[in-house]
Amino acid sequence: MLAPQLNDHLIHVASGKVRDIYQFDDDHLVLVTSDRISAFDVVMGEPIPDKGRVLTGLSVFWFSRLPVANHLESVDPWDIPAMDEDSAVQLAGRTMITRKAEVVPMECVVRGYLYGSSWKEYESGGGPTTEHLPGGLSQASKLDVPLFTPATKAESGHDENLTEAGARELVGNDLYEELRSRSLAIYEAGRDFAAERGIILADTKFEFGFIDGELTLIDEVLTPDSSRYWPADAWAEGATMPSFDKQFLRDWLETQPWDKSSPAPALPDDIIAGTRRRYVEAYELLTGESFDTYLKSSGVTK
Repeated sequence: MLAPQLNDHLIHVASGKVRDIYQFDDDHLVLVTSDRISAFDVVMGEPIPDKGRVLTGLSVFWFSRLPVANHLESVDPWDIPAMDEDSAVQLAGRTMITRKAEVVPMECVVRGYLYGSSWKEYESGGGPTTEHLPGGLSQASKLDVPLFTPATKAESGHDENLTEAGARELVGNDLYEELRSRSLAIYEAGRDFAAERGIILADTKFEFGFIDGELTLIDEVLTPDSSRYWPADAWAEGATMPSFDKQFLRDWLETQPWDKSSPAPALPDDIIAGTRRRYVEAYELLTGESFDTYLKSSGVTK
């Protein structure tokens, strides 16, 4: 794990389950994506090697391709004032220097398939994420039209799904419509790109904020932590889908005598390696580039 204080010019602002956030002036943040991994809202005791670099590399990949304003300014640690060699090594490949934004207090979730918590909600009679869906659907059903199903941004624990009426009340009608339109457009661009590479983008979530008055895409984007990716050749309606994310870890945890409270069970080496392999595979399939190439280009390896 990364130290909360890297050098005297970086002020530690906050840490989440995965990211550590720093600030070096009034206008910029440094987002450092660690190798921490959480499941069932508990951070595991063991990191997944290079997971943070996968998430950072994919976010940078997508930011450069999506036709929407974003907060990214640099991925070079040496653009941080008074950077030293030890800190630069820690930050290499896992760091984004971004513009500071006024964050919109709503997660913008888009679902193209009925799965996960949304399927459970639907199966049990419906709720906020399925209020506009017809009857007769199955687990992993492809939706005729992708759904915008926003949620509140929780400081800890689970985000809370919002009804459309609740979301409009939270951010106002005009901003709701703009967030909905942009989220659906980004999802559709990512979905179509992934489909060309044999991958289904089942669902994803975005965050937005205002920078100099402009609505801007922030945080991570279309990563295995913020999105559900499936191999297209494995898709079947009504089936449990394999995915390129932490589901492999969750499945193992479900077999353990654990009450889903901290501390989590110690992760065996094969579970750590298997989880890392799925994250790296997602990077390589989406970008068409070997992950080793990314590590070299970021200065992680020579």
